[in-house]
Amino acid sequence: MRLLLNLLFIFIAALALGLGSAWYMIEEGSALTTSHVGPWSVWRSAGKPDADPYTKAHMARAGRLPITATSALYFFANSDEKGNTLSANCEYVVEGRPLNAAWWSLAIYDGTGRLIPNKAGRHAFNRTDVARRADGSFRIVLAQSARPGNWLPTAKQGSLKLVLRAYDLRDADSVLDKAAAERGLPTIRKIVCR
Repeated sequence: MRLLLNLLFIFIAALALGLGSAWYMIEEGSALTTSHVGPWSVWRSAGKPDADPYTKAHMARAGRLPITATSALYFFANSDEKGNTLSANCEYVVEGRPLNAAWWSLAIYDGTGRLIPNKAGRHAFNRTDVARRADGSFRIVLAQSARPGNWLPTAKQGSLKLVLRAYDLRDADSVLDKAAAERGLPTIRKIVCR
């Protein structure tokens, strides 16, 4: 009887470990599937025919049908530069230079990945409609109430997620290189929390 209980315990522990690690790999990825640059992460094989099973499962679970990786890259951020989770209770500034791409956009979602309903009907800025400074850089404020310039409304509560999409990215390999990407991807800085 004791042997049977030990075997049952080992089976349950192995099952929990296997399911837990699979969930983590599908949800967060690993060094084998994703690259991390500051607060941004990118699934390197998304859209490739030979993508690993975890990348395919992540895309299927998220409900995304990625364009080929040679045509588009999607960068995700759910934390600021200091590693703190993006919260609707805080205001943030996203600053950077436009990516060297035919088209790019920066969109904000709630923690579940849904667009945030707002009276302004604004959910994203892209290459053509973001106001730029004289040097070509941009500054976007994430806040609950309206701000002058580039402003994206946030939810009343909960976590936030930013998605930076780049289509026909020139030198995609350099963006996946950590040092080059740190110079090219926008920064996310917390201003104040309520």
